[in-house]
Amino acid sequence: MGTLYLVATPIGNLEDISPRALRLLGEVRLIAAEDTRQTRKLLSHFNLHTPLTSYFEHSQQAKLTRLLAELEQGDVALVSDAGTPGLNDPGYELVRAALQAGHHVSPIPGPSAPVAALVASGLPTDAFLYLGYLPRKASLRRRTLQGVARFPYTLVLLEAPHRLLASLSDLLAELGERQIAVARELTKVHEEIWRGKLSEALVYFQEHAPRGEFTLVVAGCGNIAGPSWEEGDIRAALAEGLRAGQPPSQAAGEVAARSGWPRRAVYRLLTEDQSPDQELP
Repeated sequence: MGTLYLVATPIGNLEDISPRALRLLGEVRLIAAEDTRQTRKLLSHFNLHTPLTSYFEHSQQAKLTRLLAELEQGDVALVSDAGTPGLNDPGYELVRAALQAGHHVSPIPGPSAPVAALVASGLPTDAFLYLGYLPRKASLRRRTLQGVARFPYTLVLLEAPHRLLASLSDLLAELGERQIAVARELTKVHEEIWRGKLSEALVYFQEHAPRGEFTLVVAGCGNIAGPSWEEGDIRAALAEGLRAGQPPSQAAGEVAARSGWPRRAVYRLLTEDQSPDQELP
């Protein structure tokens, strides 16, 4: 019975691959790669000649049988385009199948863009939630963000350059103003980690065309606004503003800014507290 090795490969700088990873990539009987062209470049650079086979989203069912058969004969390595395999790629299906078949699965730690961005973000790292790529459809993306808006954990997610502005806009609308670190080209020559507020990030990347793959690290609820506000605190602050004669829109805006709650969420509570004959402007 062979071992399935999950081998992390560089996300940019080839010097980041470990000696152990190189040794195993040279010793296994077969390497299953998300993109054989990318992996072949890596192997060629280090003068390795291990046989390759493709294993990507649309080939996984057809390849599972062959890879399990290979594991019966010896060890197999799984690699992604870059970074740690099994994150945002079909690797978990192979891992699950290998475990069910009784094979040993062993991780070979190494580069990971989400972890690299998180530890360099300047935001809390003691508890975080990894979201992967947000949904492409705007309504689903906003619904996903609404579901995590009140979580205290630092949020880590990936985004493609052509969707970055839309995602930043939705993050601001659904989460409210928060601190964010926007990382791109990590470990490469043009590495950039932009840090600041969500509203500032939106302006910055409107003025600087997004290029490369992005990792976003966003503060959790309460991380930038002092103690976390509960729903009762929001309702009390809204009532106080209305009693002081503030228009509903002004009261909601000020409470959102003070609490760190998303403006839309504050508006929803305000609407619930309004009597049926009252209307928002």
